[in-house]
Amino acid sequence: MKRSNRFVILLAAAITVAAAFIAPSGSLAASCCGGGSASTLVLPKLGQSEYSASLVKETYTGYWNDTGTWRNTGSDQNQYRLELGAAMRLAPRWQASISVPYAWNRYRSSATNSSTDGIGDTTIGIKYENFEHAMCITDIENWRDLLPAVYIGAAMTLPTGISPYDDVENSFGITGRGFYRMDGNLLIEKTIYPWNLSLDFSYGTSLERDVNREYGNYVEPYRKKLGDRFAAAVRFGWGYDLPWGGMTLTPAVSYSYVHEGKGEINGSQYETSGFSSRSVGASLSLGNFTNEWIGTLSWGHAIKKDNWGRNFPTTDTWMLGVSHVLYE
Repeated sequence: MKRSNRFVILLAAAITVAAAFIAPSGSLAASCCGGGSASTLVLPKLGQSEYSASLVKETYTGYWNDTGTWRNTGSDQNQYRLELGAAMRLAPRWQASISVPYAWNRYRSSATNSSTDGIGDTTIGIKYENFEHAMCITDIENWRDLLPAVYIGAAMTLPTGISPYDDVENSFGITGRGFYRMDGNLLIEKTIYPWNLSLDFSYGTSLERDVNREYGNYVEPYRKKLGDRFAAAVRFGWGYDLPWGGMTLTPAVSYSYVHEGKGEINGSQYETSGFSSRSVGASLSLGNFTNEWIGTLSWGHAIKKDNWGRNFPTTDTWMLGVSHVLYE
């Protein structure tokens, strides 16, 4: 596989993990206020539905090779995304969500000038809340006040984006990975106002598929499966009540890790697959008193140093988003 094609396939992989782990999501307490980016919406305990829209700019600054050495590509590659999400309460302890991204790819180098766009991979999910009431507190009166809110969930990624296995003209038109994926999710968060801490874990596996076309050219059919993926993120935030308008300002910092194992072709591992990435982030959220409206500005940064990742692009990601919660 040519290095340029392989690199852009990894860019498509980055799309599926950036919103949830590389780019920091909303920093407010999920169980009290709702939170998350468009792809990881979490309804507050009393909320009946939530809608979110985010504008994302992701600038690719280089990549880590197979040995973890960071390289500069010497090109100008940006992706712009509109991420739309919705969540709905199904029962007192159950909620479901959906997210759909639309991507615009812009690539320029000494030899290529490309501009393409298309829908990305869609994610649908369901979550179970292990708590009966909102777990946000202001004072600790007994040990039960220290118990966190826990969400246990499952998600499926649908290959609605443009993948290398579709009738795509070149590798720079890719907006998805082309595989169904099932993920199990665990979100643990606790707010002792004004402090908030959350831990987010995900483990998923893709479904094997037949491949008979690559970049519009028909090839000898084979079976392919992506490696299993583990992702984790920790976020720490603190809230400030503003003296006007009943508004709360919440800055937060985050650290994220993602690892995907080696994939398989016809049942055998292929050595050029798999990746890992570590990144840091910061966000600033502004919500009104009832948190019906929450605006978030966030920044995610993959460290451009050796051994902070492997076989994966490094990016700077900016996100500006707004969410609206309906309580009736």
